[in-house]
Amino acid sequence: MTRTVIESKTKTVVIGFDEPFCVIGERINPTGRKKLAAELEQGDFSTVERDAIEQVACGAMVLDINSGAVFSGKMAEDPRYADNNFVEPPLMRELIARVQAITDVPLCIDSSVPAALEAGLAACEGRPLLNSVTGEEERMELVLPLVKKYNVPVVAISNDDTGISEDPDVRFEVARKIVQRAADFGIPAHDIVVDPLVMPVGAMASAGRQVFTLVQRLRTELGVNTTCGASNISFGLPNRHGVNAAFLPMAIGAGMTSAIMNPVRSVEMEAIRAANMLMDHDPNGTEWIRLSRVLDAMKEGASFAEASAAAAAAGSGRGGRRRARG
Repeated sequence: MTRTVIESKTKTVVIGFDEPFCVIGERINPTGRKKLAAELEQGDFSTVERDAIEQVACGAMVLDINSGAVFSGKMAEDPRYADNNFVEPPLMRELIARVQAITDVPLCIDSSVPAALEAGLAACEGRPLLNSVTGEEERMELVLPLVKKYNVPVVAISNDDTGISEDPDVRFEVARKIVQRAADFGIPAHDIVVDPLVMPVGAMASAGRQVFTLVQRLRTELGVNTTCGASNISFGLPNRHGVNAAFLPMAIGAGMTSAIMNPVRSVEMEAIRAANMLMDHDPNGTEWIRLSRVLDAMKEGASFAEASAAAAAAGSGRGGRRRARG
């Protein structure tokens, strides 16, 4: 049975067919968050630290760390700041150091800059997930050696040098190519977590059915775990959280094993906890009962993050299995 192992210094998370759905918190990402990017430019990591703590309290089992910031102010003073290869590696190191100092969940190192990926790998304690490799020839030649060198699992995104295909069969073949190329480097299929690329259902009516079929094929034919950017499915639609909350259990039922998403949204987390229980991945309904207590606290006026933090402080937080200290 395929098991993708991700570790921090003290905790282990397993992504697998017979494991609870793995929630990878997406919020530590300055791309598209101008306020966060401006704070990071000033050396202010308070939002990053708050986001890390809140996401773990709300149910994130892994935290995605993205270093894709644009420092427009510093760029005007020093042209080197226009180069992501200059900006991202030191930022990634600092982000990881800050997050590791306040949480103990495993991390997902996320950047389009290979030097930032390696900086993150060097700074990270444990066995992080690397995000990501694509089917582009240059990207595979740059990223797969890092995966092998550091012995870490990697997210494989199903686009290649021709771009992103709307044909799910083409995306499947791109995934197959990455798995085969990884094998040439000595990287096993269980360390590949494929992102089949979820399309917005508002723009492509068949997007949901496409990804469910793709996930089933990836599981049965390639034997790999899968992930996605969960909110992509609802892009451009009203009441996006309702669409996301319907999509996630259907994806889980089709065999998807993880998603990069915002866990500070109760409706999506409620859907995931229910799906875990219905898939028999929540022994005795323990996590569902814990979430129900959080939802009850929200009726008294607490936010989901506040109620989840209170529950975590009371000893009901969850982010992975505790590892024995050597």
